[in-house]
Amino acid sequence: MISTTNELQQFLANCSETGGQRICAIDTEADSLHRYKESLCLIQFTVGNECVLIDPLAIDDLSPLDHYLREATVWMHGADYDMTMLKREFAHIPPTVYDTQIGARLLGVKQFGLGNLVEHYFDIVLSKSSQKADWGKRPLSEKMIDYALNDVRYLLEMGDIICTQLKEKGRYEWFTESCEAARTKVDERDDSKDEQWRIGGSGKLDPYGLACLRALWNWRDVEAAAWDRPSFMVATNRQLIEWSQRLTEKKKIELPHHFRTDRVKRYKEAMETLAKLPKSEWPTRPVKKRRKRNSDFDNKVDGLIAQRNSIAAELDIDSSLIISRSVIETLAANEAQPADLLMKWQIELLGM
Repeated sequence: MISTTNELQQFLANCSETGGQRICAIDTEADSLHRYKESLCLIQFTVGNECVLIDPLAIDDLSPLDHYLREATVWMHGADYDMTMLKREFAHIPPTVYDTQIGARLLGVKQFGLGNLVEHYFDIVLSKSSQKADWGKRPLSEKMIDYALNDVRYLLEMGDIICTQLKEKGRYEWFTESCEAARTKVDERDDSKDEQWRIGGSGKLDPYGLACLRALWNWRDVEAAAWDRPSFMVATNRQLIEWSQRLTEKKKIELPHHFRTDRVKRYKEAMETLAKLPKSEWPTRPVKKRRKRNSDFDNKVDGLIAQRNSIAAELDIDSSLIISRSVIETLAANEAQPADLLMKWQIELLGM
């Protein structure tokens, strides 16, 4: 465990380079299942044969790692979350990120979780016992340390195997383009969402129902922050939608019996404020553009799906990797051009 800036600086200074390149593997652990505000709690890092844990909760200055990653090629697995965590911590993402999950899927591997791939390539079964552990606690148990190290222990060797197989199949360029697209997506994503209360299922609510949902969401957020626990531990998104629906039907909400008196009191206050809210301040439903569906549209969609499925069967890969149904429908409706939505290798495969 690297726990000081000086230790981190010395370790990175001694990291070997491969062919003049910095090549490493990274995974991250956070405490989103245990705290209101998610924090980066652990960075698993491997380079060459070295495999270490870096403790962001103990290290005052992570800038040595920041500088190292600015010129590194980084291997990850299911990289979206880890890239997001690094972006939040350092305000940038390493210039090149390769994802073993993307590579395995392009090879046609059907089960592509990290444990699945380690078993597939190395015939080793990893323990899942610490998947939901509280990574903000210290000290870490030996079981947690082993679990964390195993998240990166096999990535570099696995990456080499995957790259070799991709080149043999002529799919390596698909892989690099797909990884770059995934990196760009995270890099350009706006994490400061407006109207976070518009959760899944809110689309079926009328304006008053949306006002109820917003009031409930804000109440839950205050409760979670005060408790320093994830918001789902106060009430799940599904409960918020159900409660909003009940309020629109003038039905009473039965709060969980374990709620403390002060929490129930603040809920009642939120409902009183909601009752005084004028209609002019109720949220509006997002306006959705209705897509014109006719036989020409349906024929285009069916034709593209049949073409995609035929190519996927021949390549023995998941058809959604080639093109998703939503993109097919967008193209069939002439709402965008292939180059706006697809990568070069996808366009070439589809002959667009």
